[in-house]
Amino acid sequence: MKKNNILFLLFFIVYNVTLFSQNSEEKNSKANSIAQEFLNSQKIPGMSISVSQKGKIIWSKGFGYSDIINKTKVNPNSTQFRIASISKTLTSVALAKLVDDKKLNLDAILYEYVPKFPKKEYDFTIRQLGGHLAGIRHYNANEFLLNKKMSIVEGLDVFKDSKLLFKPQTKFKYSTYGWNLLSVAIQNASKKDYFQYMEKNIFIPLKMNNTVLDISDKENSNRTQFYIKRKGEIKLGPPVNNEFKAAGGGFLSTSEDLVLFGNEFIKQRIISKSSLKELVTPQKTTNGKNTKYGIGISISKTKKRTVRYSHSGGGVGASTYLLIYPEEEIVIAILTNLSRVGTKILISELEDIFIQ
Repeated sequence: MKKNNILFLLFFIVYNVTLFSQNSEEKNSKANSIAQEFLNSQKIPGMSISVSQKGKIIWSKGFGYSDIINKTKVNPNSTQFRIASISKTLTSVALAKLVDDKKLNLDAILYEYVPKFPKKEYDFTIRQLGGHLAGIRHYNANEFLLNKKMSIVEGLDVFKDSKLLFKPQTKFKYSTYGWNLLSVAIQNASKKDYFQYMEKNIFIPLKMNNTVLDISDKENSNRTQFYIKRKGEIKLGPPVNNEFKAAGGGFLSTSEDLVLFGNEFIKQRIISKSSLKELVTPQKTTNGKNTKYGIGISISKTKKRTVRYSHSGGGVGASTYLLIYPEEEIVIAILTNLSRVGTKILISELEDIFIQ
């Protein structure tokens, strides 16, 4: 190669690397400003956002405090938030893993795996439970605030005697209790404790070192405080026990751990492409209505009309979102320590920056 050609090639490489670096810095600067403004406008004590592209973190930032009184700053690598219903997405991958290992059939009747659950007017399948189509009810009254320590099996007592809300597959009705049943099904199908199964088969392989069960009475220096807003004032939320409903909303995690997890939906390391397809295929009701929900994950479109997989989470002291863009190979995780935060505007603005 001639000397002039070599010099041109070097110039081209340096120019493009510099341009990419400048674009990245500009995007990150915009994201920082938007997130900080959102935190301030919503009076959120603490927030953590991480973004990855092609499996590598390109922006990760903590905002505000995990503990207002002690002025403990949020660290996206270590501060653990309640991820609430994003726990369903974590559990969905456990279902897929069991399918790959031929230990679970998504279209099997629940009673094959949980025979002691009281029989209902209609049978329903694992897939229907995972897609909120089984007719199992959601929370009643103040059940959302239960602070009673129970195992996942004991937790079935809360709703096991309730009638189905409808004939399975005829309607879509969101139900965290349906995922309580799925955690027991996982436990029985794998012949292992549900929490041990999640740790060994999901968290450890994906290097999610900061994703753990939210044990309310266990000391944890990395766990954020959990806040609510009352008459415009930020206060500590009431104590709740989420262990019995871990599969549907009981895990703690960091935004960086969730980004690691989200990449499993882009490039599979622990489950097969075929089992992933089962999770991200939208289910339909018997009249053909698309629920826009697979098994533990929502399916929608971006402004560009590309696919977006996502799940939100809402709990006591928690408003969260996990967003996965398989075509762009981007994952965004947003965690806050305040209840009832509307994140749609923030998501839209982050998509404008990172999803082009």
